[in-house]
Amino acid sequence: MLSCLSWLSELVLRRTRAVLLASLVAVLVMGAAGFGAFGALQSGGFEDPDAPSTRAAALIDEKFGGEANLVLLVRADDGERLDSPAVERAGRELAAGLADEPGVTNVVSRWDAGGSALTSRDGTQALILAHVGGDSTERTDRAEEITAKWTGDRGPVTVLAGGRAAVGNDITQQVSKDLAVAEAIAVPVTLVLLVIAFGSVTAALLPLAIGLLAVLGTFAELFVLGNLTDVSVFSVNLTTALGLGLGIDYGLLLVGRFRERLAQGDAVPDALRTTVATAGRTIAFSAATVIAALAALLLFPPFFLRSFAYAGIGVVAIAAVGALVVVPALLALLGHRVNSGRLPWAEAVRRPDAPVWGRLATTVMRRPALTALPVLAVLLLAASPLLGATFGNPDERVLPGTAQSRQVAEAVEEDFAGDASSAVQIVTTGPVGPGDLGAYATALSRLDGVVRVQASSGVYSGGEAAPPGPAEAALGREDAQRLTVTTEPAPASGAAQDLVRQIREVPAPDGVTALVGGEDAQLVDTKAAIGDRLPAAIAWVAVTTFVLLFLFTGSVVQPLRALVLNTISLTAAIGAMVWIFQDGHLSSVLGFTPMPMDTSMTVLLFCIVFGLSMDYEVFVTSRIKELHDAGEGTEAAVSRGLSRTGRIVTMAAGLLAVSLFAFGTSEISFIQMFGLGSGLAILIDAVAVRGVLVPAAMRLLGSAAWYAPEVLRRVHRRVGLDEGGAPPPPQAPAPRETAGAGAARGPAATCG
Repeated sequence: MLSCLSWLSELVLRRTRAVLLASLVAVLVMGAAGFGAFGALQSGGFEDPDAPSTRAAALIDEKFGGEANLVLLVRADDGERLDSPAVERAGRELAAGLADEPGVTNVVSRWDAGGSALTSRDGTQALILAHVGGDSTERTDRAEEITAKWTGDRGPVTVLAGGRAAVGNDITQQVSKDLAVAEAIAVPVTLVLLVIAFGSVTAALLPLAIGLLAVLGTFAELFVLGNLTDVSVFSVNLTTALGLGLGIDYGLLLVGRFRERLAQGDAVPDALRTTVATAGRTIAFSAATVIAALAALLLFPPFFLRSFAYAGIGVVAIAAVGALVVVPALLALLGHRVNSGRLPWAEAVRRPDAPVWGRLATTVMRRPALTALPVLAVLLLAASPLLGATFGNPDERVLPGTAQSRQVAEAVEEDFAGDASSAVQIVTTGPVGPGDLGAYATALSRLDGVVRVQASSGVYSGGEAAPPGPAEAALGREDAQRLTVTTEPAPASGAAQDLVRQIREVPAPDGVTALVGGEDAQLVDTKAAIGDRLPAAIAWVAVTTFVLLFLFTGSVVQPLRALVLNTISLTAAIGAMVWIFQDGHLSSVLGFTPMPMDTSMTVLLFCIVFGLSMDYEVFVTSRIKELHDAGEGTEAAVSRGLSRTGRIVTMAAGLLAVSLFAFGTSEISFIQMFGLGSGLAILIDAVAVRGVLVPAAMRLLGSAAWYAPEVLRRVHRRVGLDEGGAPPPPQAPAPRETAGAGAARGPAATCG
C-alpha cells in the first residue's frame, strides 16, 4: 500500500493541475448522470422476493387481477346514510370511475352484491377496494394520481385514500420533503462548525469538496444500477448523510495532518508526502472497514437493504478516492494558503494536539477498572431495552396523523368488523374441486381470530357456510383457487402474525400447494428472511473486521478489543432507540406513534454504525500504533495518540452527528429512528469508547495488546500494511509559490 500511496503523492505533485482538471470533468459527468437517479429508483422493497407471500402475490396478480392495495374510504356527510339515493349514486359513480382508471383492477365496493362487509358498524362509512398494478414506483405514481382525482369533497360524500399503494405514496412524498429540510439544516450548520473547527475558511471548504464529490458520484452509480436492478429511493438519504459525513472525516484527517507537518517546518511537497503516507493509509483502511460492514447488507433478500449496500459502498469508495486524489491535489496547489481566511481563534484550533484528551487518557489509565466500570454500567443499562424488542415492517403508523392513508387505516381498524383491506390472501397452485375447497375453507374459518373466509364455493364463518355471490364466484378458476381470509387481530400485531402461522399449518387440499400472502404474511416472511441471514451477516462483519484490523495492527488482540467495545456502544444506541421508538418515551416530543422496531432499518443501523465506529477505531489506533512502533510504551503511545487524534475524532463525530440528527426532523418515524440512533451511536463511540474504554482496555492489556502468535507475525510481515515508520526521505523542495503547480519533481514510483 505504501508504494501505491507514494506513487500517488508523486503523481499529484508532478501533475497537480491535470489531476484537478480530470477531477472537475469527472464531477461534471457524474453530476449530469446523477440527476437521472431519482427517476430510476423504486419505492418499497421490504419483502423477500422468494418468500411464499411474495409468490402468492405474484400468482394472484397473474390469475386474479391482484390483491387490494388501494382503499377508498367513503363517508356520508352529516344527516346522510349510505343507503340514501344521493349517497348510493355517488358511491356507484365513484366505483365505476375507479374501475375505468388504467391499471386498476378488481374494484369491489359496498354497493356491489354481497358488499355489506365493506360497511362500517354505524352505517355511515363504506369501503371501495381496488388493485393498482405495476411495479412499486408505478403503483406509487398511480396512487398519487388517483388520490388527486377521486378524493376530497364529492357532493354528499367525502372520500379519503388508503391502502398499501397510498401509504407508499405518502411515505415517498414525505421523505422527499424531509430530506430537503434535513439538508437545509445540516449543510449550513456543518459549514459553520467546520469554519470554527479549522479556524480557516479555505481549510473548512476542503471536506465539503469530498462530500460533494462522493454524493454526486454515488448518485451517478445509483442511476446506472437503478436501470439494471431494483434500487430503493430511500438509499438517497444514506448517500447524502454518509457522503457529507465521510467527507468531513477524511478531510479533517488529511487537512489536520498536512497543517501539522507545515507547522513543524516541512516544505509543502514533504508535508504532502507524509500526509498521504500516514493519513492516506488510515483513510484507505477506514474505507475498507466501512465497506466490509456495509457489504453484509448484500446478504439480505429485500432490495431495500441491498440498495443501502449499493449506495453505502459507492459513497465510501468515492469519498476515499476523492480524499486520496482530489484533496492532495488541492493541498499541493494551495500549499501554505490552506490557512488563508484565518479567523481570530485560528491559532488555538491549529494546535496539532488536544491536551485534554491526553490528560483524560492518562487519568483513565491510572485506575482503568474504576474509571471504566461506571461507563460500562451506563452503556449496558442503555442496551437493556433490547431484551424486550419486537420487530415489524413499516406501515401507515410511521406517517404523521395528518396523512390520508393513515386516517383511512385507523378508521378501518376502529369502525369496521374485520379489516377486509388487509385480509390474508391464499392462492392454490392448481385446480381444487368444490368439495375439497369447501372443506379447506371450513377448517380455516374455525380458527380463532378468523371472521370469515370467502371462496368460490361460498362464504364461511365459524365452520358454517353461506352460498357464494358474484364476488365469491370470481375467486375461482379452472387452474387455481383464491381464498380471502378476513381476520380480527390488528394488522402487524403479534396475534395477526401467529394467525398467519396457524393458517399455514392447515393442510391444503390434496395435490396442490396453498400459498399464503397478504400484509401480515409478508411481515412474517420478511422477519424470517432477515433473521435467517442475520448470523451470516454478523459473522461476515466480525471476520472481515478482524482480518483488516490484524493487517493494520499486526495484533490479534486489537481486533478483538475493537469488536467488543464497538458492539457495546452499538447495542447501547439501539437499546436507546427501543426505549424511545418502541416503548414510546419521547413520542410526544418527537411526534411519532410507538410501534415495533423496523426490522430492515434496525439491521441497516447496525451495519452502518458498526462501520463508522471502525472508522474512528482506525483513526485512533493508527496514531497509537505509529507512536508504539517508534519505540514508545503502550501507555505513552495511548496518551499521546489520543492527544493527537482526540480533537479530530470528536470534531468528525460531532459534525457527522449533526447531519444525522437532522433526520430527526423527519415526520417518518423510521427515518427519525435511523437519524437519532446513528447520531447517538457515533457520539457514544467517539466520547465514551475512544475517550474512556479504549485507554482503560489498553492499560489493562499492557504489552499483550500487541500480541500475535509467531505464525501470524510471519503472515503480517509478509502481507501486512505498515506505516513504514518515518515518511519518505525529503527531497529538494520547490519554491513555495509553485509547489502546487507541479514544480516539485519526485522519483518515479510504481504501485507494487
